[in-house]
Parts: sequence; C-alpha cells; structure tokens
Amino acid sequence: MIRVLIPYHLRVLAKVDGELHFDLDSPASVGSVLDAIEAKYPMLQGAIRDHSTKARRPFVRYFVCEEDWSLEPTDKPLPDPISNGSEPLWIVGAIAGG
Repeated sequence: MIRVLIPYHLRVLAKVDGELHFDLDSPASVGSVLDAIEAKYPMLQGAIRDHSTKARRPFVRYFVCEEDWSLEPTDKPLPDPISNGSEPLWIVGAIAGG
C-alpha cells in the first residue's frame, strides 16, 4: 500500500482527512500514483498537474524518502520504502516570495 500526503487545501477539496492510500501494481511511480489520485478524486484533476500535458504545476513538489523528485521522470520506479508503505510520498505546495 502506498501512502500519500497532500497539502491541506487539496485535502479540503477532496474532502479527505489525513493520508491517501493506494494499492498499485509494481513498479509504482509518481505518475501512477498521480493517475490513481485523479481517478479516485476527480476534483483534484488539474490541481497537481496540468489537465492536458500532465506536467507538474509550477508550485507543486514531490518528495520521495526526503528527496525532491519534482524534476525526475514521473515513470521512474518508486523505492521500496514508498512502495511498501513504510514511508509516505509527499506532495507539497511550494512557497515563493521576495
């Protein structure tokens, strides 16, 4: 089971509390997790990645085992700690300012 943590405003939009959980075929990837999120919570389509291009939104970051995977290919297999649920995949809203 893959555990996913999403920002508060996306949890409110999806009407969920806490973590999201998904059972995915191996090898799971960030892309397959995002596909599962959008399938289960259609109101999040376009909030994390673009509707048509599937590109990550500019102020969204993906963290895998405390590493920023935002620029990694979305079909790159997730490591075992994420795939077996011992670590969550974090989807984080980035902050910018000056």
